[in-house]
Amino acid sequence: MLRFQDGACATGELQVVSLTGGLLALSPPLHQGSVVKLMFITSNGPVTGSAEMLSPVTRSQQPFRFLTLQGEAQRRLQSAIQASLYPRGPQEEWIEKYRAAMSQVEPPRRRFSRFMLGTLALGLLGLASTLYVLHTHLLK
Repeated sequence: MLRFQDGACATGELQVVSLTGGLLALSPPLHQGSVVKLMFITSNGPVTGSAEMLSPVTRSQQPFRFLTLQGEAQRRLQSAIQASLYPRGPQEEWIEKYRAAMSQVEPPRRRFSRFMLGTLALGLLGLASTLYVLHTHLLK
C-alpha cells in the first residue's frame, strides 16, 4: 500500500525488498522523486516507512529507497529478511511469533496489589471502629 502526501492511495506488488529499499510492481509507475508512505505485511507484522520512488526500470517495475524506517518496523523487516535467507523449522517460527507477540503485550497492571491494599485499609478502618465502640461502651 502506498500513500501519497496528498492522502491518495495506490497499491503495488512488492517484488524485492532489503533494509535500504526494494522493487515494486506498479502500473503505471510513479514520478521519480515522489515521496510516499509505504506499508506492507511481513510474517512478523506490518512494516511502515517513508520511501522515495526512483527511476522506473520497466513500465511496470519501479525501485524505491527507504527514507525513514522506524525501529520496530526495521526490526520486523530485518527479521523477515533473515527468515527468508535462513528458513527455520516449525518450532523456531513459533518461538519468533511468540516473541513478536510478547513484545506488543502491555505489562499487567497492578490491580491486584491495589485491591489488596484497599481491602487491608478497609479492614483496619473496621477494626479501629469496632475497638472505638467497645472502648466507649466499657467506659460508661
